[in-house]
Amino acid sequence: MNRVFIGLFLLLSLSGTSYGQVMQYGADTAQYLSLDEVIRLAQERSPDALINVHRFRRSYWEYRSFRAGYLPNMTLDGTLPNFTRSIDAITQSDGSESYQDRKLSRYSAALSLRQKVGLTGGEVFLQTGLQRLDNFYIDTTTRQFLSTPFSIGFSQPIFGYNAYKWDKKIEPMRFEEAKRQYIESREQVATTAINHFFNLLMAQVEREIARKNQANYDTLYNIAKGRFVLGKIAENELLQLELNLLRANASVENADLDYQNMLFTFKSYLRLKDDQPIVLIPPANTPHFAINVEEAIDEARTNTSAGLSFERRMLEAESEVSQARLQGRFDATLNASYGLTQTADQIADVYKNPLDEERISLGITIPILDWGQARGRIRMAESNRDLVKTSVEQEKIDFEQSIYLKVMQFGMQQNQLRIAAKADTVAQKRFDVTQKRYMIGKVNDVLELNNAQIDNDNAKKGYFSALKTYWTNYYDLRRLTLFDFQNNYKLNFVESELIER
Repeated sequence: MNRVFIGLFLLLSLSGTSYGQVMQYGADTAQYLSLDEVIRLAQERSPDALINVHRFRRSYWEYRSFRAGYLPNMTLDGTLPNFTRSIDAITQSDGSESYQDRKLSRYSAALSLRQKVGLTGGEVFLQTGLQRLDNFYIDTTTRQFLSTPFSIGFSQPIFGYNAYKWDKKIEPMRFEEAKRQYIESREQVATTAINHFFNLLMAQVEREIARKNQANYDTLYNIAKGRFVLGKIAENELLQLELNLLRANASVENADLDYQNMLFTFKSYLRLKDDQPIVLIPPANTPHFAINVEEAIDEARTNTSAGLSFERRMLEAESEVSQARLQGRFDATLNASYGLTQTADQIADVYKNPLDEERISLGITIPILDWGQARGRIRMAESNRDLVKTSVEQEKIDFEQSIYLKVMQFGMQQNQLRIAAKADTVAQKRFDVTQKRYMIGKVNDVLELNNAQIDNDNAKKGYFSALKTYWTNYYDLRRLTLFDFQNNYKLNFVESELIER
């Protein structure tokens, strides 16, 4: 009930929602939203929040796919069948060759298990398979089977670029960066929600101000007409009040239109589809606490995606240099395998008394003349690394400077809010006194009344503007450091909740 009474008070004094509209729906059916509730709704259902969830899910499955690439990979390959009919040169038993018509049908199946070795960049495999060969002649058909009960081997580049080694360093950093970016995006959604909240709240305040000014100038104009008839005021003063009334009428229409526009934007961002009247409750408490600049910078370096991005980009640049230095140079690849094999005319005999099978090969590549291509690639990679290093160093300076300024701005907010609140109180009191003095005839200068009214309106808007600045700076600071300095804990989230929902 306290929330209802607070809401009704704000409804009549700040929100601009008319008393008749509340009576139409009932006070209990009006939707009262505080700043914390608006932020929560935005982080749950706003378009930005949903986009951020899907973006994180994509990063999660990309990282899962990368990790799966380092797990044993089992595949089954088969050819059922491979039929060939051709005329080929056949070598006879005496060494001569002749062209003969050939009809062949091959069947094969192989089960293999492969494992990447990230440390060396090689690959180990274990394989078993069975093949069948059918030879079709004019008057007969022969059939043979070839079995490989097991075969184990490896393939190892000796001097080549090891992409696995670099990926094992970089990809986990990418995923950690994606997690931090998601938390930062949540804080950015909070900042956007704050902007929509105060835009609507300011529209409500301005609409209420416009209506109050309209009522005040209507009263003053009617009083002034009577005074003019009695000859107590000049005609130009009456005309000035009439002009003020016309302006106030126009301001009400403009304020109503601006309010409806802000309300539509507010509901659209929070995905509110009902016609229930909305009453915004301004935050009553604005916690103030001191933040050490060095502590804020340290938290930003440790927690944020930007701090991790600096390190990742340098690693990627070093990886490109390593690849350029090894690509197009002397290279060698060692392939070796050992297994058992046997052939027979009957499938029942193909696994009897298998024979050893060993294979080993060493392939080398020696560049003789490349006209400086390898050297050019190395120089480009080194230049790119130096460019990234320079950019990262400058971005670190700018990043730390932005945090320093944000901490300084936040530290000023307590005094700024106090000044804005005091100015609002003083301006309201001055306007009330000036209006009463004018109505009893002690103030005859309508311009003095206009100035008091303008100062009062600006002071009220200035207070809510200062309130908006405070909360914007507060959540900007959270986003830049991923740390809650009020409650002293690092911002985080439960990863499984985003993946499973």
